[in-house]
Amino acid sequence: MQTLLVGLDAACFPVLRPLFEDGALPHLESLFDDGATGRLESQIPPWTASAWPSLYTGTNPGKHGVFDFLRFDGYDWDIVNATDVRQRTLWEYADAAGLTSVVVNAPVTSPPPDVDGAVVPGYLAAEDPDCHPDGILDDVREAVGDYRVYARRETDETAGDDRFEDYLELARMRGAAFRYLADRFGPEFGFVQFQKTDAVFHDYPGDHGKVRRIYRAVDEQIGAILDECDPDTVVVASDHGMGEYDGYEFRVNEFLREAGVVETTTGGQGVPSWFQIKDERLTGGAEQGASGHPVLERLAATAATVGLTYQRGKAVLERLGLAEFVGRHVPVGAVFAASDAVDFSASRAYLRSPSELGVRLNVEGRDPDGVVARDEYDRVREEVISLLSSATTPTGTPVFEEVVPREKYIDGPYAQEAVDVLAVPTDFQHGLSALVGEQFGEPEPWNHKRHGVIALAGEGVDSGADLSGAHLFDVASTVLATLDVAPATVMDGDPLAAVDAPDERSYPDYEAATQAATEDADVAERLSDLGYLE
Repeated sequence: MQTLLVGLDAACFPVLRPLFEDGALPHLESLFDDGATGRLESQIPPWTASAWPSLYTGTNPGKHGVFDFLRFDGYDWDIVNATDVRQRTLWEYADAAGLTSVVVNAPVTSPPPDVDGAVVPGYLAAEDPDCHPDGILDDVREAVGDYRVYARRETDETAGDDRFEDYLELARMRGAAFRYLADRFGPEFGFVQFQKTDAVFHDYPGDHGKVRRIYRAVDEQIGAILDECDPDTVVVASDHGMGEYDGYEFRVNEFLREAGVVETTTGGQGVPSWFQIKDERLTGGAEQGASGHPVLERLAATAATVGLTYQRGKAVLERLGLAEFVGRHVPVGAVFAASDAVDFSASRAYLRSPSELGVRLNVEGRDPDGVVARDEYDRVREEVISLLSSATTPTGTPVFEEVVPREKYIDGPYAQEAVDVLAVPTDFQHGLSALVGEQFGEPEPWNHKRHGVIALAGEGVDSGADLSGAHLFDVASTVLATLDVAPATVMDGDPLAAVDAPDERSYPDYEAATQAATEDADVAERLSDLGYLE
């Protein structure tokens, strides 16, 4: 193996350094001590579903086409998948150069491409995803025992510590599957990604003992991979950082409603929500009317206005044995019949999804029922930028450190699919919400930060190189350099100073797969578990 890329979702120095200092992560610590290291600036928005494709294509979202966990078609939405990634991945560049790859658990890689080697998709794939080559998942399971993309859902049998033990088992599965496939295919390039280094903060906020155990489990697997695969060069990278949020949840659509930009409706057309998902899962389809339980309708409406989302309330409901009852008896129709939701078609602009980190204008001729005339686009966008720039917290501090046109961070052939205005929370201390109701609420206690980590160690690496200024977009071209493969001119990053790189070159136009629907309610419900759907 020439190059091993280890992906640690949400890893950052504030998390790693205390674990290094007490000797909890000997294998990772050795890579960081012996190699060139630095902070890795993430993109805007710094969220998993968009950031990992940026890392492994070397391009910004406007070029690869994934901006969020969701893809929007007009006002409708679906979960993104690999057909939404419309640039070459690292393993496709390697394949074109005659190299073999093994890729395990990389997010947004289902369905996988036909390359020399093996691809077992990760986050946002179905539990039994299509893998490459056909049948390889059965072989993995036969060789290493059970292999799953996700932890078991929380039930009476898998609650608390029992469910957390499954997180540790997932780390073992990743390492064992990667080692089996590496032995079988003998790849020049390997990529293994560990997701629970992020999820542990969402699911067990503030539980440093569980964070330590997850990272120790991952470190053990990295050590076993290093021993068995003996890669010439190792690259460790994360998609973003992680930290405490001590600010507010800012409900952008409520703020814009009060300014006359957002219109609301009780007709059921609104932002993706847990209520919709739970309704469809338990009743076989969203109800479009009152539930017949007026008391429950009032409770549902109150919950929506104060921001009682599924990830905040499910633990209480399940502890009381009420989750399924609420799902069956308070359908989405009841919630929206009793409370307002954003009316996409009537609004001039709105927040579609919090993790898009911005606002979409409803433009005539571009959006199905656009109300903003094209010759008014610049004026309305400047109005929205001015409004959001003026937003302050209850203590009088700015909500956003910058509110800018999307072009500052996003450009390329798919940029029109993105939000029109990007709004970056001050020091990432505040979370965004698409709910309407009270303007401020409590944020998720731990969430994404702007800076992750990068480390390069091994053959051909200048361990003393200065990696200050390293960016997420630099990872792909750096990895290609370690494989002696030329970076592509389309890439937005450059090879880091720690490695020598061939001159960049133009590649033939990429023939992207036809976009296909995900239509996997289980994946959507898992997103709601982590707080990515409200």
